[in-house]
Amino acid sequence: MNQDWLAQLAPAHAPAAVGWWPPAPGWWVVGLSGVLLTAVLLWTLLDPRRALRRAAIRQLRVIRASDADGPAVARATQNLIRRYAVEVFGRERVARLSGEEWLSFVMNAGGDGLAGAPGRSMLAAAFGNQASEDREQWFAAAEGFIKRAGGTRP
Repeated sequence: MNQDWLAQLAPAHAPAAVGWWPPAPGWWVVGLSGVLLTAVLLWTLLDPRRALRRAAIRQLRVIRASDADGPAVARATQNLIRRYAVEVFGRERVARLSGEEWLSFVMNAGGDGLAGAPGRSMLAAAFGNQASEDREQWFAAAEGFIKRAGGTRP
């Protein structure tokens, strides 16, 4: 037997460099999470119903911040509620409604705050130029209607 057997071994060398593909399982999870997060974010931002709701809420805040008199605020709030209802429920279902029938529709669709005296005072102020102290109730009811109104047409 040869005493110099260590000399017969191959020289020492470093292992091959680790490749970038395929990534480790953790990177697959991170990538998939990023794609899903992007899809959900785009769906949330580009959904027409959500965009309509956000625009209506912004308009309601503008009306609330205005220093207009009661009848002007009532008209603007009532017009905003009606425009939103026409977009959400369709012209055929909403355009013919007026008075108590309109208030009943709004209450059933999410504007519970317009039940009874506040709803009547809003219509009286909007169409009869009567002063009223129910402004905050109108705003709360309008916001509730916008947030809870159904998003599908019949």
